[in-house]
Amino acid sequence: MSLIHASTIQITKASTSKIHSVDFDNLEFGKVFTDHMFVCDYEDGEWQNPQIIPYQALSMEPSARVFHYGQAVFEGMKAYKDEKDQIWLFRPDQNFERINKSSKRLAIPEFPEAYFFNGLNELLKLDSEWIKPGVGNSLYLRPFVIATEPAISASPARSYKFLIICSPAKAYYNEPVRVLFAEKFSRSANGGVGFAKAAGNYAAQFYPTSLAQQKGFQQIIWTDANTHDYLEEAGTMNIFFRIGDKLLTAPTNDRILDGVTRKSVIQLAEDLGIECEVRAVKVSEIKEAAGNGTLKEIFGAGTAAVISEISAFEHADDVFELAHVEEGSYGSLFKSHLLDIQHNKAEDAHDWRYLVK
Repeated sequence: MSLIHASTIQITKASTSKIHSVDFDNLEFGKVFTDHMFVCDYEDGEWQNPQIIPYQALSMEPSARVFHYGQAVFEGMKAYKDEKDQIWLFRPDQNFERINKSSKRLAIPEFPEAYFFNGLNELLKLDSEWIKPGVGNSLYLRPFVIATEPAISASPARSYKFLIICSPAKAYYNEPVRVLFAEKFSRSANGGVGFAKAAGNYAAQFYPTSLAQQKGFQQIIWTDANTHDYLEEAGTMNIFFRIGDKLLTAPTNDRILDGVTRKSVIQLAEDLGIECEVRAVKVSEIKEAAGNGTLKEIFGAGTAAVISEISAFEHADDVFELAHVEEGSYGSLFKSHLLDIQHNKAEDAHDWRYLVK
């Protein structure tokens, strides 16, 4: 990856910091933001004027196309600090590639690699005190792009804004998660934008998820839109099933997000000698395995969630409670390996860590 010189980014520092008013031991995910943000505009056919400025509200016209046609994509990343106060990112090249893949699908101009990585480096150095050391602590990073052109004709915008904002984080889920298997609603369909981190994908799932929450479930595991026979992913994470000693997960396609944590778990499984099948997973086989006792674990994998244990699922009014695995849990094993790599506490055999300099 190429980096532009730091002087290319105009930096305006905040006059005071908010950090002393933050209770880092009691953080609600995504509600507290650091002192600065990265901003870059697309005008006259090119990305230009990259800046780091104090975190602040945006001013846009009500006719900005993002409000009317949903041209908005985003990424989720984390920064970690090791015991030597070094700052690390985890596989940021994958996030860069994916935000441009998402952008292309929504007719948004792709963002330059140099601006992306230099913007991250400078922003994280400036707000480094917000990254607390220790496994379990991180700084969640949200790069995103929105269409800003003031026009309400139904066509792609000609101006955009790329931003990166940062939020200190601990665990996304503090307890095991209960899920519903989708029977009626769909997250995405063939030929759609399910593979992209498009803002509208998440808005569309809020209503069915709220219905699930009314029944005591936190998330939905989405099924294929055509038949609802095959399990795909949850709203905030990809899903893995352990039947016996074998791991199963759905293949990526144009309906399923190509999760960075997902592909890392698949590689770790290979490293650890755990059989992992990437194939279509039927609802019926998971219910059968739950019924006969061979379903040992279900867990989610995602940047915010890391690895999240699923303790129960419901489908067609059948509820299956999963016993917590005290020893030999695959989910716990993968979580431990991932966190140790991310926090520079273990060997990085695949060069997944990126040092912020």
